[in-house]
Amino acid sequence: MVADNDKPSIIGWISSIIPFGLLCALLYLLPQITAGHVIRVQLNWIPSLGIALSIAIDGLSLLFALIICCVGFFVTIYAADYLPRKATTGKFYIYLQGFLLAMLGLVMADNILAMFVFWELTTIISYLLIGFECELETARQNARQALLVTGAGGLALLIGFLLLGNITGTYDLSQISLQSAAIKSDPLYYAVLPLVLIGAFTKSAQMPFHFWLPNAMTAPTPISAFLHSATMVKAGIYLLARLHPILGGTPVWMGTLVVTGGITALIGSVLAMKASDLKRILAFTTIMALGILTMFLGGKTTPALTAAMTFLMVHSLYKSSLFLVVGIIDHQTGTRMIEHIGGLLKSMPLTALAAAMAALSMAGFPLFFGFIGKEIMYKGALTEELFPGFATTAALLANALMTAVACLIIIKPFLGALRKTPLIPREAPWTMWLGPVFMGGLGLIFGIVPDWIGHWLIEPAVRAFHPSMEDIELKLFYGINEPFLLSIATLSLGTILYLFKQPLRRTIDYVLRQIPIRFEHIYTGGLEGIAKIAKIQNGILQNGSLHRYLSIIIGSVILGVGLPFVFGYIPPDFGQNPYPSLSGWLLGGIIIVAVAVVVRTKTRLLAICSLGVVGAGIAMLFAMYGAPDVALTQLLVETLTVIIVSLVLLRLPRLKARPPRMPAGKIWNGILGVAMGALITALILAVNQIDLERSLTDFFEANSYIAAHGRNIVNVILVDFRSLDTLGEITVVALAGLACYALIQKRKVE
Repeated sequence: MVADNDKPSIIGWISSIIPFGLLCALLYLLPQITAGHVIRVQLNWIPSLGIALSIAIDGLSLLFALIICCVGFFVTIYAADYLPRKATTGKFYIYLQGFLLAMLGLVMADNILAMFVFWELTTIISYLLIGFECELETARQNARQALLVTGAGGLALLIGFLLLGNITGTYDLSQISLQSAAIKSDPLYYAVLPLVLIGAFTKSAQMPFHFWLPNAMTAPTPISAFLHSATMVKAGIYLLARLHPILGGTPVWMGTLVVTGGITALIGSVLAMKASDLKRILAFTTIMALGILTMFLGGKTTPALTAAMTFLMVHSLYKSSLFLVVGIIDHQTGTRMIEHIGGLLKSMPLTALAAAMAALSMAGFPLFFGFIGKEIMYKGALTEELFPGFATTAALLANALMTAVACLIIIKPFLGALRKTPLIPREAPWTMWLGPVFMGGLGLIFGIVPDWIGHWLIEPAVRAFHPSMEDIELKLFYGINEPFLLSIATLSLGTILYLFKQPLRRTIDYVLRQIPIRFEHIYTGGLEGIAKIAKIQNGILQNGSLHRYLSIIIGSVILGVGLPFVFGYIPPDFGQNPYPSLSGWLLGGIIIVAVAVVVRTKTRLLAICSLGVVGAGIAMLFAMYGAPDVALTQLLVETLTVIIVSLVLLRLPRLKARPPRMPAGKIWNGILGVAMGALITALILAVNQIDLERSLTDFFEANSYIAAHGRNIVNVILVDFRSLDTLGEITVVALAGLACYALIQKRKVE
């Protein structure tokens, strides 16, 4: 039993080799990338569609990849002691590392279709991770919500990518970026842009899609630290940065991102002050940070984009550290409700140290990396081309509220008198506090030596998507200027907000209760509406009537195929002798008479025999026009069908007397039948007017006898060249036969 209990920890340590090895490899490439090199690797994936698995590592992708691998490594070893020892724990590490590799593929892909594949992989694996504790109904519901919201955005993104490829004629990002001016001048730009933004906004929880992120906190805390602070939710931010030189710089891009990002940041910071669950507090602050990042990516000045990349790193460090701290508090005390904990400093000093460093960086306290990020943020907001006043105000208010939240996180859990909790608090194992202390410490180190991190990581990242000659420099102190004064104002206002936190929380709660509808209610109502529509549709289409099923199928084919075909129809050229021979007229007359008998007869046996006559007549037509093998097959099938169905009819009860069908119903059936027949006839005639590509025909003619030793080309194709397809068809028929046999046996038993 001891070995079994230790096994998940061993798996966790082994699993951590993957992110650690990748982290070392990326650090090895760091000098080359900083020098301005771009490392490219390409593998043809689907050449016929122009899809290649192209990998490009530049400053932007390297910054994201380093964050992914660094946080992934510490989260993996953290989970080794955090997760309970269960049989399913090993599966957790498979999902975790699979997600890490998918995120790396996303940020390194140089082909937009390959990027989309990795994008959807992150969506699917995050669904598995959010719903990992699948025995909980809440986990299943929230995982499904995240999947539906981000999956819908992914579909919009795919359409945008396809349109982008249609404009440029390529799916390679490096080639698309060379056609930026042509893309922005193309009318399809105004279709591509909203589709791409929907994909990015759903993934990065921008208003009005922000509601799924706090609900995803039902995932285990290591997942929250990895997916919802450092990686998955940053995928949309990466997409906006990567496409900035391609789609950015226009008024509609700037206006949409600045306004949406600013409103999202304010919503997230306000909701963070109201929450009581520490994980939900951090989730709302993540929404705030994502809004700030989106807002600055809406700009096109070097300070604005530098602010985005700097704050990206600031946020990844402090937020992943704080999530892991909250996990430690929950793990070691049995609760994470902020009203139920306090005085943990003495019993959990290392956890308190990690929380203090991360929270001070979040608040933008001097000497921490967050302070530098905040000054650059205000410099970027003041230089926004569109709505600089709005951007500055939104950043100031959101950061002030974040300062209040940072005070809340430091003071409430760790200071004051020790409060009684479900578990006696004690310090966590070193594997759990190592990551928070390390990443919180990086926030302090990078704040003391910002020029180093600016040179090695921030500047190459900005240059990768904004090749400006303007200097990019991070300093501990830029002097007394507007950004510095705004930083001081932020800290002062944040402290005031914390001191008046109780009336502020009551006010926020009151205002929220007055709002009649919320975006989550719209989502729920949308799902309920879809279910109601599906129920109505199912009642109409799936009513148990085979006649209705056939009518709908035939009508759909006529509308979907026939209408486009009619508008582009060109009358066929029948040649000099368009009329069939006398024997052809006779066979046609026999077939027409047989069809009339099928329509008019009230006897089952006569109807099936007449259908057999129709099939036999068609077989004779095949024979007359040089297809004896097809004719023989048709004749055998018709004969067997008549025999088998006749035997079945003998076992069926007599037809019940039915009320006579309304003339309108008969007319409708006749219209459908004639229209379908006319459509098939017209399609066949149109096909005969086309010069068919004969490369496959020539191949089969040349190889049927030589390669497959068969003179009948059709048989050789069925049995040899497409044997697996034929085997699949046989399997389907066999399964259908077994199903019929099972139904007959069940009927006998009843």
